[in-house]
Amino acid sequence: MADTFDILLEDDKSFEGFSRAEVAMVVTNPHIPDNPIVYVNQAFTRSTGYARSVSIGRNCRFLQGEDTNKAEVDKLRAGIENEESVTVDILNYRANGEPFMNRLIVAPITDDDGKTLYFVGIQKELRGTDVDSSLEKSNAQLLEIQNRVTTDLSMIIGMIRRQSGTTSVPEDFKALSRRIETLQLLYEEMKLSDSQSNRDSIQMGSFLSRLAAAIAHIEGRSGIRLSLQIEPLEVPIETATRVGLVLSELLTNAFQHAFERIDTGLVEVRMSQLSAGGLRLTVSDDGVGIPAATPWPDPSYVGGRIVSGLIEGLEGTLQLGRGAAGSFITIDVPAGASVTE
Repeated sequence: MADTFDILLEDDKSFEGFSRAEVAMVVTNPHIPDNPIVYVNQAFTRSTGYARSVSIGRNCRFLQGEDTNKAEVDKLRAGIENEESVTVDILNYRANGEPFMNRLIVAPITDDDGKTLYFVGIQKELRGTDVDSSLEKSNAQLLEIQNRVTTDLSMIIGMIRRQSGTTSVPEDFKALSRRIETLQLLYEEMKLSDSQSNRDSIQMGSFLSRLAAAIAHIEGRSGIRLSLQIEPLEVPIETATRVGLVLSELLTNAFQHAFERIDTGLVEVRMSQLSAGGLRLTVSDDGVGIPAATPWPDPSYVGGRIVSGLIEGLEGTLQLGRGAAGSFITIDVPAGASVTE
C-alpha cells in the first residue's frame, strides 16, 4: 500500500528534518582568491553559530583562534596546496567565542581529468571521550561520508560542466546548493552522520518523501498543495542518488513555473514498483501546463540537460503528457539498471 498524504506549503513542519545531519559540511572554491566558502549545510551553522550569510565568501580560517594549534593549521594548509585529502583535529571557535575541538577531513572534488574543482570539508565536533577515542575508528566513519560526498559531488558538478559546455560551473550556486542538499538527504537516510554504514540499498519512499517536502517548503507558496503516493521500495544507493536528483529537478520546475498567475493548485508525486521490477516515478500538476511547442526536458537549460543525462545514465525512459489542466512527466527505471556516467 502506498503512503498518501498532502502537504500545505504554509506549514513549516514540512521543512523539519531537512539537512539535519550531525556532520557539518562546507564546500570551498580554490579558483577564487583565498579559497572562500561557497556552501555550508545547516549542521555547520548550528555547530559554529555562524549563519550562511556570514560564512559564505570567507576562508575557513575565520573559525580559528589564539589557541588553535599551528602545526595542525600547517598540515591542513599543506594538504590543500598539494590538492590531497587531509585529516586534522583542530580547535575552532563558535560565533560566541566558545572553543570546540573539531575532527576535519578536507578532500578535493575533481573532474574527469583529475583537475580540482572544489574542496569539500567534512567535520564533526569531538566531545568528551571522543577526543581520546580511536583515531582509526573515528576516521573510518568520517572517511566513508567523505568518500560518498566527493563521489556524488564530482558526479553532479561534472555533469553540470559537461552539459553546459563551459570550463566552470555556469549557474548561480543556489541551484547547485539545492542539488547538494538533495544528496545530503540521501546521506541522512543512510545514517552516515551517526555510524558507519555499508548498506548497498536504501528505502526510496522515505528519501523521496522528505525530499519532496523540503523542496515544496523552499519553492512553493500558500495555496499550492503537494500530494505524495509512494510505495515502499528498496533500491540500490546509486539508483537512489540519480532518481532523487531527477525528482529535485522536476519538482523545482513544477513549483517555479506551473502556477504562474494561479493562486491554488496541486502537485502530485507518485512512485510505484513496475511489474517486471524497477520503478515508475510520476510528477504531475494541474497548473498552466507545458506548452505543446516546448520540448521537455528543455535542452536550452542546464537543468533539462541534467535530467536527460541522469535518465540516460539509469537506462531509463521519460514521457511527457499534457492533460486538460497541467502536465505530467513519467520516468521508468528498469530493474537492475547498470548505472553509467
